[in-house]
Amino acid sequence: MNLYKSSLNPLRDADRSSLIFLTLITFGHLVVHWYTNLLSLTLPYIKMELSLTDVQVGTIITVQTGATTVAIVIVGYIADSFNRQGALIVSLAIVSFGLSMFVLGFSSNYVWTLVASGLIGLGTALWHPAAMRSVSLHFTEKRGMALSIHGVGASIGDAIGPIIIGSVIVGVSWKYVLNLHLIPALIIALILWKSLGIMKNDKGHKTDLSMYLLGLNTMLADSQALGVVIVNTLVQMGRLSILAFFPIYLEEILNYSASDLGIFLGLLYVTGIISQPIMGVLSDKIGRKNVLVPSFFLMGILYLLMGLVPAGWPLAIVVLGMGLFFYAILNLIQTAIMDVAPEGVQGSTMAVQGIFSLPFTLSSPVATGFLVTQFGIRTSFWYAAASSFLAALLLLPIKFRKTI
Repeated sequence: MNLYKSSLNPLRDADRSSLIFLTLITFGHLVVHWYTNLLSLTLPYIKMELSLTDVQVGTIITVQTGATTVAIVIVGYIADSFNRQGALIVSLAIVSFGLSMFVLGFSSNYVWTLVASGLIGLGTALWHPAAMRSVSLHFTEKRGMALSIHGVGASIGDAIGPIIIGSVIVGVSWKYVLNLHLIPALIIALILWKSLGIMKNDKGHKTDLSMYLLGLNTMLADSQALGVVIVNTLVQMGRLSILAFFPIYLEEILNYSASDLGIFLGLLYVTGIISQPIMGVLSDKIGRKNVLVPSFFLMGILYLLMGLVPAGWPLAIVVLGMGLFFYAILNLIQTAIMDVAPEGVQGSTMAVQGIFSLPFTLSSPVATGFLVTQFGIRTSFWYAAASSFLAALLLLPIKFRKTI
């Protein structure tokens, strides 16, 4: 508990405007992940209603990831080059999520489902480069801590969203519930746009195209940065496998109801609300690598246990354990990449990892779908575990110039 309290001390020294900014951006991140998880929660129902194969389910996640990757290349440059547009960019992200739920709720065929998935990916691309860049620049001394607080917003949204919506759709059509998400998204987007004027005072410098390209070339030629990007790719591949097939495993194999499904998806993130600030301050003190490597190994073990333990409390305990790392490690990897990013292209850093990861993250859910079809749904857990173990092994020999 003392470590948790001490992790908040650095923020007490921040100026009031930065703290207000961090509060607003963390709330926005909560909303982003509330909406993002609605797709995972409804995947079993989408699969059933449209009579989809496992490969088609994997393709839905691939479209989401592909839209994020393609859009993030452009958004990353915009975030670095046009500082005053940060509030508008993150507000448009919320609008994109609202539209995606509206389309998904009215979709009656597979094509419109893919369109909705693409809009979710667009929203993700709009939010993260602008938000993470601004957080990084507002809290340069305690970047790991501040980005972890930003990540806590995601964990709260990930935890409460599935539980609440999972309970609601037991008695109400899931399509109707999704349709209702458009209006709140528009209202929240307007509030953020008006309230985040503080983002106009971004401490970063405007980046022209030549600086942008130079920064990207520098990163790609840097073994330290490239190594962390490769590790991030492996972790993302494992997470996508879990997000695509864990809900289906709960519904098809364990015969869980929608409310049970929501509870388990919530458990996947609830412990991250506590672990993220702790892991953030630890990474600031002892280095990112010293936190990430053991976390990857533990995560791989928990992935394996998902398919081995019985339903009920044993599985709930495993999922709670996974929640300690599931989002926190991703946040720390992105923080590590931000640490090694050249000055002025922190937002574009997201584009670099997106470009590199594109062929792997696009093909990963589809490949997992083929494996699930051939060898059973638990194969998705083995696939995720292998990705996590390999990420840990690849990170071990990397020598960092900075203390990360």
